[in-house]
Amino acid sequence: MQRASHTPVRLYLASTSPARLATLRAAGVEPVLISPGVDEQAVVDAEEARRGSSLGAEEFVQLLAKAKAEAVAGDPSIDGLVLGGDSAFAIAGRIHGKPHRPEVAKQRWLEQRGASGVLHSGHWLIDHRGGRHGDGVGAVAAAGVSFADDITEDEIDAYIATGEPLHVAGAFTIDSLGAAFITAVDGDPHAVVGLSVATLRGLVRELGVDWTDLWNIPKR
Repeated sequence: MQRASHTPVRLYLASTSPARLATLRAAGVEPVLISPGVDEQAVVDAEEARRGSSLGAEEFVQLLAKAKAEAVAGDPSIDGLVLGGDSAFAIAGRIHGKPHRPEVAKQRWLEQRGASGVLHSGHWLIDHRGGRHGDGVGAVAAAGVSFADDITEDEIDAYIATGEPLHVAGAFTIDSLGAAFITAVDGDPHAVVGLSVATLRGLVRELGVDWTDLWNIPKR
């Protein structure tokens, strides 16, 4: 595909994640936020029923990332690139998405303190320049995460009481309150946040766009 140079391109983010938004802003990109309105569990259930088997972590996040991007890309008024993303934490042979409920979050923290797992972040990018649905490309970024072994139940309860871990994959963050309980990250730390900037740059270039053409935040 021939690469277009020095033409400003708008990025549309099919997500309402504050962490993904902050990551993009730090990288010089102010996206247009659009909630994809996808029933994630229904999408996963339908795909597993079709296959007759459970999804692996990479398949899980890529399926949902694509579903979110496709849900937004149906809007003909969009002129730019549409990005969908999803994350899941794999530990001890299980896949953990968002816990939603305090009791689920606590059980996960009791299991993962002193242990390590892998956070998978899926990315799906659709070329929708000119208001037309073009090519879509995707990739998964992953990073190992290790937790302190001396986390107390009081700390776990206090963390869960903030509400933060209820709405993030694996019931933890690396860029906010959960950071104090993480001892090591093996791989791209942005993947743990939920959006790998390096991975996104590669996808942008696959669609024939220069990464710097997405920059739209003036440097201070």
